[in-house]
Order: sequence, then C-alpha cells, then structure tokens
Amino acid sequence: MPSCDGIRDEYIQCLLRSECVFIKRHSVDECIRNKDLAHLVPEQCKMLGKSLFECKRGLLDMRKRMRGVPNAGVGKRDQIDDSSKWSE
Repeated sequence: MPSCDGIRDEYIQCLLRSECVFIKRHSVDECIRNKDLAHLVPEQCKMLGKSLFECKRGLLDMRKRMRGVPNAGVGKRDQIDDSSKWSE
C-alpha cells in the first residue's frame, strides 16, 4: 500500500527550517494555523503541505486505489529519465 511518508518527511523538515520556527521560535502548529505568521512560512512548505493533503486524500479515494497515488513518496532522485529512448 502506498504511503505519503516521503512527502510528510519533506514537509516536516521544511517547516523546521522555516523562519517562523527556526528564527522566531514559534511552534510548528502556530506557524501552520496562525494567519499572522503565514508570511514567515516559505511557499515551498505551503506547496508540500498541499501535496501531503492530496496524497492522504488519494489514499482514501476508492477511484485512485487501484491505480495508486501519484507522486506518493517519489522524490526527484527516484524519477527515471526516459528521454534517451526517444532520440536516435
């Protein structure tokens, strides 16, 4: 069964390195939920949070269960470059 552990780990590390947590010393929960602190969280962390949400939602979606969850735990280093098979 696919899991969202890869995205979750990246999201946690991104939040821990953000200005809100690392420099201003707010808790991760405060940085996520408080609208006044949202500008201190990088856009990359927000996108990872959205990806994590979509991944977890996909685990519960019966239509996607048979096909698998797209990008679940697949990092850039895991992707294969297939461009060489098309060029001659």
